[in-house]
Amino acid sequence: SGAAYASAVVLLSLASTPCAAIADVGTGQQLFDAKCAACHAGGGNVNPLTDKTLKKEALQKYGYADEAALSALISKGKGQMPAFGEGVPDFLRLSDEQIGSVAEYVLKQAANGW
Repeated sequence: SGAAYASAVVLLSLASTPCAAIADVGTGQQLFDAKCAACHAGGGNVNPLTDKTLKKEALQKYGYADEAALSALISKGKGQMPAFGEGVPDFLRLSDEQIGSVAEYVLKQAANGW
């Protein structure tokens, strides 16, 4: 039937699309809300003594304005910010795909002014 054919086409197109190309920004937002928003709600920083926020200007100033650099920061952590990549307890750990989704979400929010 036509519906079965359409479903097959969608599944085949998703199967042939690289995972990074179909990263779910909704998932990035959900993960950000769960893991990051306590300190970075609205792109800010709960520490009023720092300008290390997730605003576009701060990301550019500190070298985190691209997905690879921001993903590395999320994975490894820095200073007061905890790591979420390999080597952390399972309850904190995010997969590389999840980290990429969070980075993509943050960069899109920063570009839109949060």
